[in-house]
Amino acid sequence: MNALKLSLLLVTFFCLHSDLAGIYQGQFPPEICDNAIDDDADGLTDLQDPDCECPVIEPISRIPNPSFEEMNCCPSNRSELHCADTWIQASAPTTDYLHTCGWMGWEQFPPPLPFPDGNAVVGFRDGRFFQDVSEPTWKEYAGACLLAPLEEGIPYRFEFHIGFTGDGSSPPLNVTFFGNTDCNNLPFGQGNAELGCPTKDTTNWIRLGAVSVSGSNNWVQKGINVTPDRDIYAIAIGPDCSEIMRPFSTYYFFDNLVLDEKEAFEFRIQELTHPCSESFQLGVPNVEGATYQWYKDGIALLGETNPKLTVQSGEGDYQVRILAEENCMITRVYAYRIPTFQTILNKVTCNGDAYEFGDRILTDQGTYSQLLKDRNNCDSLVELNLKVAEHRRSEIEAKIFRGDNYEMDAFSFGEAGIHEIPLLTSEGCDSIVELTLNYFKVAIPDIFSPDGDGINDYFNIYGEADLERVKSLKIYSRWGELVYYGEELSPNSPSEGWDGKIDLVSAPAGVYLYTTMVVMTDGQEQFFSGSVTLLR
Repeated sequence: MNALKLSLLLVTFFCLHSDLAGIYQGQFPPEICDNAIDDDADGLTDLQDPDCECPVIEPISRIPNPSFEEMNCCPSNRSELHCADTWIQASAPTTDYLHTCGWMGWEQFPPPLPFPDGNAVVGFRDGRFFQDVSEPTWKEYAGACLLAPLEEGIPYRFEFHIGFTGDGSSPPLNVTFFGNTDCNNLPFGQGNAELGCPTKDTTNWIRLGAVSVSGSNNWVQKGINVTPDRDIYAIAIGPDCSEIMRPFSTYYFFDNLVLDEKEAFEFRIQELTHPCSESFQLGVPNVEGATYQWYKDGIALLGETNPKLTVQSGEGDYQVRILAEENCMITRVYAYRIPTFQTILNKVTCNGDAYEFGDRILTDQGTYSQLLKDRNNCDSLVELNLKVAEHRRSEIEAKIFRGDNYEMDAFSFGEAGIHEIPLLTSEGCDSIVELTLNYFKVAIPDIFSPDGDGINDYFNIYGEADLERVKSLKIYSRWGELVYYGEELSPNSPSEGWDGKIDLVSAPAGVYLYTTMVVMTDGQEQFFSGSVTLLR
């Protein structure tokens, strides 16, 4: 923006004009607006004084109630976006309204504090994990009818803050901005909770733009530039249309949604480095021929007359006055507050081990708090819930067939007896499993005498209580001819199995071959084969 364009946007800076001298009556000089002195002794210095009034150039959001501060009720539970004036549940899966006056969100998804602008935010999901089932189409959107439409072909900018929970519940997200030509198309989807994103609807929803954002237990400010190809009267904000199967629910927060023509955003104070940096810098665009003056809390910072400011005066409300061709404008207030964060950690350590927490070495179970520095040099109040897991010893009894092996983790055992297995618990602590391993006992007779005396008249399979059933039993002659086939036999039964007959005729005495498949109570199956002698 050149000086000519700037002058068209600005009004005359009255406090610099000589006609102020007309109200000076000799007692005090008029207020000079950039010397950090209360020149007219009215208790107001520089920009605090009405004599130094200068128009503020800032975007005016076309989204009504952009920070959700105007409300008609205090939320008491989830899904109460209706408490925020003018906002609409755009999708069947419902967003949540959080306000410091009442409900402050899900216990497992704590919002980062403080909120960027005021006392209210909106929470939403991009997929959820409900009753052990992943639901990737569960997408939550907030919607609004615009105060003024986005006109076709005009560049606009949408800026917002998005908040992230901790503990992996807020993976990186493509925040997406949707628009519609008719506000009557809010909400979309006709109550279909499995629809997904707005563009899957049939009512002219279009994707205006998106931006990728990531974070953890913090707020991030982002913007999306859009130039619509049609007039837009309604918007919806939330996740993109991709559907990802996740074994957990996601959660995010929105605040301070500002939508205006792109050029309205040009003259704002921007963070050039992180607010926690030891060399924190702010800046505004450099306008050719203009002069600058920085202020803190309305009072001039002497000597700070460049577009960039290295902040050395601590927290406060910063502004820049820009003069060009004897006209002025002033930026909106940038509220510099060194952010602090609160994080809750749930950790498990093993009995006898130590956990390093900042400069402390912890060995006892309990709750601990400590103020730490994060990667951006910000203070982070960390609350640690430390659990000490005991070393475990457990006992297992199992059975195998001779010649088989019992597998546990990386261990394999083929001999009956008592075995000690060193393992790790889910917390990574030592665990000893005492395995008592025995053999299944399956007895197969090698002789039977089907003579009708009620003793040993049937050839069957015998075993202990863990032999559940005989899945199949086949008898062959010495020449390989199948002479008997039985299935699903009761083991140990004296009246089931082969009765020594072939086609209802008593088979001759001699040696016969058999194969059998047995099933144990634990589901294991085992195949046996051998020979049996039939006696007459």
